[in-house]
Amino acid sequence: MPAVTVENPLTLPRVAAQADAVARPVLAVTTAPSGFEGEGFPVRRAFAGINYQHLDPFIMMDQMGEVEYAPGEPKGTPWHPHRGFETVTYIIDGIFDHQDSHGGGGTITNGDTQWMTAGAGLLHIEAPPESLVVSGGLFHGLQLWVNLPAADKMMAPRYQDIRGGQVQLLTSPDGGALLRVIAGELDGHQGPGVTHTPITMIHATLRPGAEIALPWREDFNGLAYVMAGRGTVGEERRPVHMGQTAVFGKGGKLVVRADEKQDGNTPDLEVVLLGGQPIREPMAHYGPFVMNTQAELRQAFEDYQAGRLGSIPANVHGMDEQEPPTA
Repeated sequence: MPAVTVENPLTLPRVAAQADAVARPVLAVTTAPSGFEGEGFPVRRAFAGINYQHLDPFIMMDQMGEVEYAPGEPKGTPWHPHRGFETVTYIIDGIFDHQDSHGGGGTITNGDTQWMTAGAGLLHIEAPPESLVVSGGLFHGLQLWVNLPAADKMMAPRYQDIRGGQVQLLTSPDGGALLRVIAGELDGHQGPGVTHTPITMIHATLRPGAEIALPWREDFNGLAYVMAGRGTVGEERRPVHMGQTAVFGKGGKLVVRADEKQDGNTPDLEVVLLGGQPIREPMAHYGPFVMNTQAELRQAFEDYQAGRLGSIPANVHGMDEQEPPTA
């Protein structure tokens, strides 16, 4: 980890917050519970236990793996519907195939991102290719759900395939950190992902002892999820480690520091930094549907059962046994 890197970060544009910028305080640090998703691949629920007022416009995020599969073990998800939000699948190691009922999809691998705007709805499947199932191998990634405002929830579905080589690469003033801007912008440097809800998504690698103090939009929230390693967050240097999420308060600067000594299984601190403009609308969430009201949820389920989100092969099953949401 990770696939997208450079030999000398000092060749990259350097980013640092203004010295007089107010550092965001750390409001909370939570630990992600572990579980299984789809056909049984291991996940950490990064946002479990965090109040939605601190997450908005983000809904959930899963760290998938890191896991070394034996031959025959790689797993994916069955066909399932989505409506009302966007999914962001970032593959750090390994390979995943995507397909949907509208004919979209593709293959993403080391450092690639697939941005799927579900909008009015579709059916979707994610799975490792047959070659990986046969051979086994390393798999590690993230899936983030980003809410859509009410005005965009019924828009036509859309895909963005963002290759690892397209991300905007930046560094800290001393070259101790590599910043991969996947979506949004950082200090005027734009990432490739196009979002309906204004957000910034960054994968940062910090060498032992390195610190980043990044300018952060004051109208955005601020979250940091640790994928690997140990470090501190905020100027108060609150400790964080793999599987933990830091929630930041208000301010114009976001501070993260890597410990001088890292765990034996990772040389660096690997962290995902997220910020977004809150939508501040009612949210009704039921499984793969994210709407504004319970009535809209029931309509989404009815549309799914009636086949209005698309069709899948007759020998593949999805959510048919589930009950519709209730008010």
